[in-house]
Amino acid sequence: MRRVDSHVHLWALARGDYGWLTPDLVPLYRDFGRADLAPLVTAAAIDAVVLVQAAPSEAETRYLLAEAAHYDRIAGVVGWVDMAARDASARIAALAEDRRLKGIRPMIQDIPEIDWMLRPELGPAFRALVSHDLAFDALVRPVHLPALRRLVDRHPDLRVVIDHGAKPAIAGGQFDDWAAAMSGLARSTPVFCKLSGLVTEGGAAWSEDRLRPYIDHLVDCFSPARLLWGSDWPVVTLAASYGTWWSTANRLLTGLDRHARDRIFGGSAETFYRL
Repeated sequence: MRRVDSHVHLWALARGDYGWLTPDLVPLYRDFGRADLAPLVTAAAIDAVVLVQAAPSEAETRYLLAEAAHYDRIAGVVGWVDMAARDASARIAALAEDRRLKGIRPMIQDIPEIDWMLRPELGPAFRALVSHDLAFDALVRPVHLPALRRLVDRHPDLRVVIDHGAKPAIAGGQFDDWAAAMSGLARSTPVFCKLSGLVTEGGAAWSEDRLRPYIDHLVDCFSPARLLWGSDWPVVTLAASYGTWWSTANRLLTGLDRHARDRIFGGSAETFYRL
């Protein structure tokens, strides 16, 4: 089974549409391209990666698709489209002509309206994702989980993956409410979840012991069949290197059998994204 990194970003600052990427984020405020990624995935024996959008523009989605065309380890792209646009369905159809497109991700964490995903005008866009067999990456925080539950009920054929374990406040030790919400969602819906972004949420003083209860809970809730490992590179470098997070995740999952680890480190991503 291929090893798959389900969550990687590439960006070129000169493109100018990364509103969140400011000079104060010193480790991130530079270009990150294929040449930077290649030695990292080679060292970890990663066979394939999924590129994920980092800017709310279709131009960036086309940039990522072009990058994918020039690097055979890029197995797919999760892009962005204005899902509230009147012609959102047509825009999705146009992007989906490139078979490397595997999903769409609105930047929900940055949208002030907590229930934004439930707006009626987004319905045609969600139906277009289903009709083009595209996934929905849910970039959410714990506060969004009730709305996500309603969205899944509304669109039962929509393939959904929760990015970064819904970004629990690990550094602040907040666990119970997040854990209960994730348990309920995993038990009552077919959503998948990414084992990614947790080192960053752990803060500067993160440790394996701090991460362990969150990772154990995600494994218990979603099972390896619905859990995808992702590096969240280069954002992960705010807290750890690619290799450090890779080795940390492997150590924290050593209690699982080989088949279960194969699912988390590749098989689930292959299944979910139709790689």
